Amino acid sequence: MAEPRTPSEPAPTSGQPLEADVLRQILRSPGYLKTLVLCALIGIPVSLTAFWFLVGLHELEHVLWADLPSALGLTDPPWWWPFPLLLVAGTVVGLVATHLPGAGGDVPGAGLHTGVTAPAALPGILLAAAAGLPFGAVLGPEAPLIALGGGLALLFRDLSRAPATPRGLALLGAAGSAAAIAAIFGNPLIAAVLLIEVAGVGGPQLFVVMLPALLSSGVGSLVFTGLGRWTGLDTGDLSLKLYAPLPRLDAPDVFYAVVIGAAFAVAVYPASAVARVVAGWVAGRPLVRTVLCALGAAACAALYALVTGRSPAEAALSGQAALASLAADPYVWGVGALLALLLFKGAAYALCLGGLRGGPVFPALFLGAAAGVLLAPLPGLGIAPAMAAGMAAATAAVLRLPVSSVVLVVLLLGSPAMMPVVILAVVVAFVVTELLPVGGAAPASAPAGG
Repeated sequence: MAEPRTPSEPAPTSGQPLEADVLRQILRSPGYLKTLVLCALIGIPVSLTAFWFLVGLHELEHVLWADLPSALGLTDPPWWWPFPLLLVAGTVVGLVATHLPGAGGDVPGAGLHTGVTAPAALPGILLAAAAGLPFGAVLGPEAPLIALGGGLALLFRDLSRAPATPRGLALLGAAGSAAAIAAIFGNPLIAAVLLIEVAGVGGPQLFVVMLPALLSSGVGSLVFTGLGRWTGLDTGDLSLKLYAPLPRLDAPDVFYAVVIGAAFAVAVYPASAVARVVAGWVAGRPLVRTVLCALGAAACAALYALVTGRSPAEAALSGQAALASLAADPYVWGVGALLALLLFKGAAYALCLGGLRGGPVFPALFLGAAAGVLLAPLPGLGIAPAMAAGMAAATAAVLRLPVSSVVLVVLLLGSPAMMPVVILAVVVAFVVTELLPVGGAAPASAPAGG
């Protein structure tokens, strides 16, 4: 006997196709299958282009910050080194934003965006990235890569003379962006998850559903871990046994993960507000004010070098290379150096988010990891869970993409051992960030077509 249907449940309509039937119809349609084949083919040139673009950025950064000082007889870049480099960066980005189609891409303070980028905007986007990122802008390459992938996808679609439909363009843009972004993160999974959240698939309902699911799964994982430890019984799992496992989580780690998540959301709020105000201010006179933002970031890096006696490169650039160094030997930085790093690199980050071009991911990861190292001596915490919670909370507070933040940090750690701490920090940071009031002028997003 069938169970009675509650009044809130909609009655099934016999003439309405089920979701599975709709999916089969889409998959069997010749247009969709052709789009899949085209997306697979597009992934090859997009990945190759993204690879060589990243290689070029990396090599240019090495030349400017290592080879050139060495050629001048300097062991490390002197404290004043960021000024001429970021002066060039600010001038070129300002000229691109003023004169070229697409204005060099979206303002990074507005967050990551997907969509099809007009091919005419690609030269300006690539030039702004090449002039800003290796020269010391505290930004990452992920936003230019997303635009590069979407723009190349549209270009190849035009060359192949494939039919232009709204759904086809959206699919090609997403495929191209995912192929490009996978190059920087080194993993197709994070590229797919990031594109799903950035594109807003499911709208606000996605976050409404995913936050409870994330939180419940994180708490459930802690319960399973605790029961397995207390009882000595095993339920079986699919995890691999690593040679050097991360430490087991305990109650202080859970407590600190919640505290770190809330604290990071509150700490990131002023930087986000400054970035929004700076973006609105720069929009009035892009050339001059972009240069001033770049020089402000240079001053932050120079002050860091003067205060700590360390290289100004640590407070400039995206932090991608420094993150690996910090993870390998976190005790190289003293307490004073870490505090100065958070202060000066955080200020430079806010200026670059509002005035230059690039992505917000890697500086957030590095600042979160540095703060985690600073908090690690707290009773019962430790380096691994502190860095995991710090990176997770900072990424979630900046990107406002909870699932992507969890996947990204777990993949960086190379083990799911810290996943409960990561999830708790992400959920708390995301919720607190969304509950804080939005202040300042909203950063303007450059039109993709010019």
